[in-house]
Amino acid sequence: QVQLVESGGGLVQAGGSLRLSCAASGRTFSTYALGWFRQAPGTEREFVAAISWGGTTTYADFVKGRFTISRDNAKNMIYLQMNSLKPEDTAVYYCAGRKWEVLTTSKAYDYWGQGTQVTVSS
Repeated sequence: QVQLVESGGGLVQAGGSLRLSCAASGRTFSTYALGWFRQAPGTEREFVAAISWGGTTTYADFVKGRFTISRDNAKNMIYLQMNSLKPEDTAVYYCAGRKWEVLTTSKAYDYWGQGTQVTVSS
């Protein structure tokens, strides 16, 4: 059993930065792959980034060079540092978890947070 809670969303101007946090509770956290997905109104949920239990990272092409995912197993936390934000990054961002290996489809993840809104103004 794992529970995830996101925080850190808000309103920023284009070109600005924001850091999202996800706090996890439960057992076997260190063996879970953790990721971030996002969803804008009227669109399907899309993969953003993920990190394995060993720290290997995977990114969607549209965020490479701008976003960085990290995890702190001792604190049961993961983070998404977002730089050079664009208006098209506006969405609700969700933290997700699954056992073992990293996958990029939302259907493969078993645990989800409530989401945090990110709005980028121009």
